[in-house]
Amino acid sequence: MDDSCKVIAITNQKGGVGKTTTTLNLGVGLARQGKRVLLIDSDPQGSLTASTGISSPDELDKTLAELMTYEMTGEDKDYIYESDVIKSFEGVDFIPSNISLSGTESALSNCLSRESVLKRSIEAIKHDYDFILIDCMPSLGLLNINALVAADSLIIPCEPTFLSSKGMNLLLGSVGRVKRQINPNLKIDGILLTMVDSRTNNARDISAALKSELGPRIHFFDSPIPRSVKAQECPLAGQSIFSYEPNCKVALAYESLTKEVIKLGGKTKDKSRNVSVR
Repeated sequence: MDDSCKVIAITNQKGGVGKTTTTLNLGVGLARQGKRVLLIDSDPQGSLTASTGISSPDELDKTLAELMTYEMTGEDKDYIYESDVIKSFEGVDFIPSNISLSGTESALSNCLSRESVLKRSIEAIKHDYDFILIDCMPSLGLLNINALVAADSLIIPCEPTFLSSKGMNLLLGSVGRVKRQINPNLKIDGILLTMVDSRTNNARDISAALKSELGPRIHFFDSPIPRSVKAQECPLAGQSIFSYEPNCKVALAYESLTKEVIKLGGKTKDKSRNVSVR
């Protein structure tokens, strides 16, 4: 086992909160700081894959689905790596995904040690990287459980809206169960407020309420990501914010987040040990 690589799952069961945007831009930000980075798209919708400029993810014949399938069947995976399942994008490596991952998730239900298939799938390549970031799908199903088991820590993007904040306890309950039953070393690096419009009272009030309720137990990153049209345009352009608009406020926020994550390193202060399970 390679202790020098930190695996971070970017997760929230609520969709549209910036998980993919954060995974991509944090990954490129880390690479810009000289870190070796692997991104993993664990969402069958392939949003991260499409954001890297791959226009037809469903036409790929080697993806995370094949990697996990070979782990489940016990066959040799070496040739998959040699067949370019690992792509390259703006200084980072990534493992793509497409709709075939939905079938893999269904197959997991009949697999022994089904919660740790992803962890075992990437074990052989961890020594090549300083950070592995997993972009999770918006659910609490088996693929996400695999991501939580494979991860050393979590970053939870959360938009300061009522619906986003309402589901936080559900997510924390799942994290608590995985921590208690399967992955006792799992930590929460922090909650990242995303798509923040600081001009509105609603965003300010919900942000303050979240920090008041969860702040004593969970770290909040000091770099909230502002709402911006530029961030929404990046996936269409197949670029990170650093390439698309390097001097905009979103790029500066992700640069600050990158520095926070590097500072955390593998020594995250574990406030998450006291997260209640409901």
